[in-house]
Amino acid sequence: MPELEPAHGPLRRRLYDIVFLSDTRAGKAFDLALILAILASVAVVMLDSVTSLREPYAGTFLVLEWIFTLFFTAEYVVRLAIVKRPAKYATSFFGIIDVLAVLPTYMSLLVPGAHVLLVVRILRVLRIFRVLKLAHYLNEADQLGRALRASRRKISVFIFTVVIVVTVMGSLMYLVEGGQNGFTSIPKSVYWAVVTLTTVGYGDISPATPLGQTIALIIMVMGYGIIAVPTGIVTSEVVREARLGLVEPTGAPVRAPDALAHPCPACALTDHGPEAFFCRRCGSSLDHADVPLASAD
Repeated sequence: MPELEPAHGPLRRRLYDIVFLSDTRAGKAFDLALILAILASVAVVMLDSVTSLREPYAGTFLVLEWIFTLFFTAEYVVRLAIVKRPAKYATSFFGIIDVLAVLPTYMSLLVPGAHVLLVVRILRVLRIFRVLKLAHYLNEADQLGRALRASRRKISVFIFTVVIVVTVMGSLMYLVEGGQNGFTSIPKSVYWAVVTLTTVGYGDISPATPLGQTIALIIMVMGYGIIAVPTGIVTSEVVREARLGLVEPTGAPVRAPDALAHPCPACALTDHGPEAFFCRRCGSSLDHADVPLASAD
């Protein structure tokens, strides 16, 4: 966490480099050991939920749970002690996750069964992004986030349309099938329409009349088209973001925006698309020394 500053003192500075940074061999080793401990602690919680394993190994699971809890508690205390502003770390994302990772065990002393909430420890594995130097993927994540934000209105309209479709179809099935075939109410019929439209198909309710089965077929066919709509919306925005960012989805360089208006060297036509490398009127190449190309980097 680069926004945190180490506390004064050589020992605290050394511990800070190990605990918060991963540029050194000791820092990487600490982070990897921490991640392994997190995965092991989550595995213990998951195994403890298996009845056939809980009974013979209940004592072992309890001891391991407290060992991991005390270890993570000590690690959290050390993190607070070696930063200049402990409150800043305590209120940060990882600081809150660190508290949630140990709190359920202590709560289980007062509230039986609260220890199952320890699976929240798996969120701490997010630190692996820092260990494995995956920060260079943040640019791609930002592009995807911008694409989702840009398509939110289209997706909202799409969801609103789906709600209307399932409401109408569910109400229609309620009138056609009735309670004798499981469609006992409009909400339950709408539930069936959602399950059918999304091609999940639990099979707990199914139409029995020819008209009802015909309507079900229509909804099933509509489901395939509806699934493709949000994918196409987001994909188009991702491609648009990639072009605006001057990087194709494949990583190849694309023409800079100021090159799009550059006239054709043969016929002087300037109205070319962002993907054009040849003039659409005369076919001459638009690639010449005066046309800048954007680098993928």
